[in-house]
Amino acid sequence: MITQPSRHCTVELNAVPARIGHVRRIVSAQLRRWHLDALIDPVTLGVTELLANVHRHARPSKRCTVELSLLIGRLTVSVHDDDPRLPRIRTAGDWETCGRGLALIAALSESWGMRPEGGGKVVWFTLPALTAAPGEARTVRSRWDPLPLDDDLARTPAETAPRSGVRGARVG
Repeated sequence: MITQPSRHCTVELNAVPARIGHVRRIVSAQLRRWHLDALIDPVTLGVTELLANVHRHARPSKRCTVELSLLIGRLTVSVHDDDPRLPRIRTAGDWETCGRGLALIAALSESWGMRPEGGGKVVWFTLPALTAAPGEARTVRSRWDPLPLDDDLARTPAETAPRSGVRGARVG
């Protein structure tokens, strides 16, 4: 089920791999609707990490809710599941293929946290959200955008585009 009051979006799902890609597409579309295109990559990455944690660790079920809430220039993204055990950050070894999810959330967000709620828990993160009016040509920088080099300041936007043509990885 999806609910979308003016600045709030909720998606309920079972956190299984086939559904995670679908939720990323819903989140991306909602962010575009709110004119927050610059946040699509960090938000979908964060949602993917949190849903992967639910898939991997949550018991007794994989049922969860993803919530986006935009309020006064701040986007809060949260995932609620029914497992009362709070996650913990750990240091993953160089050879390990998992164990970096919460460290990644901490690195990509302005703030983050977790709390017990309703017999389960909520894990959340926030990002600053600057919106542009519909049709307004405005560039919104995210912390994922590279800072311009001194010689880039004199170039046009087309000249400062990433040279490789790849801006970030999107799966699904």
